[in-house]
Amino acid sequence: MSIGVRRRMGVEERRQQLIGVALELFSRRSPDEVSIDEIASAAGISRPLVYHYFPGKLSLYEAALRRASDELAARFVEPQEGPLGARLLRVMRRYFDFVEDHGPGFSALMRGGPAVGSSTTNALIDSVRQAAYVQILSHLRVDDPPARLELVIRSWISLAESTALIWLDGRRIPRAELEAQLVHDFAALSAVSAAHDEEMAALLRRTLKEEPPDGPFSDLVTRLIRLAS
Repeated sequence: MSIGVRRRMGVEERRQQLIGVALELFSRRSPDEVSIDEIASAAGISRPLVYHYFPGKLSLYEAALRRASDELAARFVEPQEGPLGARLLRVMRRYFDFVEDHGPGFSALMRGGPAVGSSTTNALIDSVRQAAYVQILSHLRVDDPPARLELVIRSWISLAESTALIWLDGRRIPRAELEAQLVHDFAALSAVSAAHDEEMAALLRRTLKEEPPDGPFSDLVTRLIRLAS
């Protein structure tokens, strides 16, 4: 009969374990409600050992937010194949997968949590928004975006954030409907901008030519025609 021996972790391995444990706890409850003692217990170590790797709860919280922000930014990465509407819909599904799996953590990231207003938290939020912006530009095959296109994309990213936060408060609208609605919102914002700018109009025409009759953008057009009649 052999007795198992607990393996001693290296410094970076232990740090990553603590970040993972903290992120899991923050995903289920508000970071304000999670104590260092609870994190230590979940990690199977003592409270003083947690402080050996992180000077305080705020530094551990920020490390967990950094991992969460990296994962959230990765949800916007999508192969540039097929019509744009279908690609955006897949992005929104992955985005809401993250929101649903990490509700309190997502809220803490976007609203600031215990680190509200800190330069670290603000930088993490901005990094997610910038990563999403760059990804959408790449899907549109635009290197030097005109001002109106930048406005459309950044407004849409903010709308996705707000929609997800409101949805988390009560989940009163089916998630799949919101995912499709956000794709429609992108098309609608683009169309309004195109009505005021020929460069945006040309971009929208090019995009719509690649859309199939059963795609999300075509679905929006059908709904609007039905509404008008």
